[in-house]
Amino acid sequence: MVETIKADICVIGAGSAGLSVAAGASQMGASVVLIEKGTMGGDCLNTGCVPSKALLAAAHAAQGFRDAGRFGIGAVEPAVDFAKVRDHVRGVIAGIAPNDSVERFEGLGVRVIQEEARFTGPREVVAGEVAVRARRFVVATGSSALVPPIPGLDRAPYFTNETIFDNATCPDHLIVIGGGPIGIEMAQAHRRLGARVSVIEKLRCLPRDDPEITAVALDRLRAEGVALLERTAVRSVEATASGVAVDTEADGRAGRVEGSLLLVAAGRAANVDGLGLDAAGIDFGPRGIAVDAGLRTTNRRVFAIGDVAGPYQFTHMAGYQAGVVIRRALFRLPAKVDYRAVPWVTYTDPEVAQVGMTEDQARAAHGDVKVLRENFADNDRARAERDTDGLIKVMTTRRGRILGASIVGVGAGDLVLPWSMMIARKMKIGAMASLIAPYPTRGEIAKRAAGAYYTPSLFGPRTRWMVRLLSKFG
Repeated sequence: MVETIKADICVIGAGSAGLSVAAGASQMGASVVLIEKGTMGGDCLNTGCVPSKALLAAAHAAQGFRDAGRFGIGAVEPAVDFAKVRDHVRGVIAGIAPNDSVERFEGLGVRVIQEEARFTGPREVVAGEVAVRARRFVVATGSSALVPPIPGLDRAPYFTNETIFDNATCPDHLIVIGGGPIGIEMAQAHRRLGARVSVIEKLRCLPRDDPEITAVALDRLRAEGVALLERTAVRSVEATASGVAVDTEADGRAGRVEGSLLLVAAGRAANVDGLGLDAAGIDFGPRGIAVDAGLRTTNRRVFAIGDVAGPYQFTHMAGYQAGVVIRRALFRLPAKVDYRAVPWVTYTDPEVAQVGMTEDQARAAHGDVKVLRENFADNDRARAERDTDGLIKVMTTRRGRILGASIVGVGAGDLVLPWSMMIARKMKIGAMASLIAPYPTRGEIAKRAAGAYYTPSLFGPRTRWMVRLLSKFG
């Protein structure tokens, strides 16, 4: 080794989770070493959240031309320059990249090493010609696109989310393997930008969300021309003269889908290879690194956060877990994760958002629950904007404790936030019902759903009897 560094914290991985720990710890006075073998910013900035939302924004703009007729404005088919759309995506990434750059973090006092990291023992990591010995280590190496062992896939051209955003030509027919959030978002984006799209999903699309909620979003995709082949298995893939063909099976019947471009969106795999975790005494498996409620691994000096530790592979969870680790590693506080109020959003149009339990989960856990519903179609703001597809469902106990909220509609990702707070703070439904919501906003949907909890008693026979009784006293 040319150099040996001693530090308070050594962070492996400069994605959302690792950067949050490094920035926070350094600004609190800790000496921090940050090791990253790839691009600063990780998946979220370069191949995940940022480029996907930029592409979806372009697709939304294109769809606005087609939908203008509902406002009395002439609808037209937009002229899409796919290469310029790609440049737009790259421009958004470039605009955010300085926040995650080596220069910024070195300016914060972090020692940044751009090499591959490997544990050589329980207390040491080697990166290039540098050995790092730290009081605490944080593994935040993230995840990568999972490529399933489909026969023929290794001989056929395909994209994943890590490569699709480099594509500068609109595909004639995009085939998507996987109907999770990534696959469904990319399906709608490419359809709106001019491609024919087919999605092949072995179960049902968006399987983690409430099926009554996802039906609204998936019906919109079908109406826009996306072919959704649910409960369809992929048997093999092969390259063709025009692109690629996928052989399928559904209900015992063989099928074949031919397209010009293939996107594999079949999930994520934790990045654990090459880290020397065995040498450090760290347990890990196919789902990633094993951690306790305080995000500590089987090596008490080492924490793991973000996608590599799960259980939720979201950027906002990486930031949340980083806060837990900083409290434990720097201040020795007994901080633990609390996943009761984890929100997530699928950024289709309309958006799908979830926090806490779905209806099925609530019934399985509590049996007798109340399900409160409110349709976007009854909201004046949604009517004014001619976008009334949507629904909110709120699950409570019989005594009004909020168990979960499921939302589909315009702005669902923003509308889910107060429900996340209420579940985390163990608040009851009356807190939402008693709020004053500005008019006209979609926020009124939440208040009206909460008010539905009281409708049976408020407008029931007992209330009418009491009103009549009190009226006799003048």
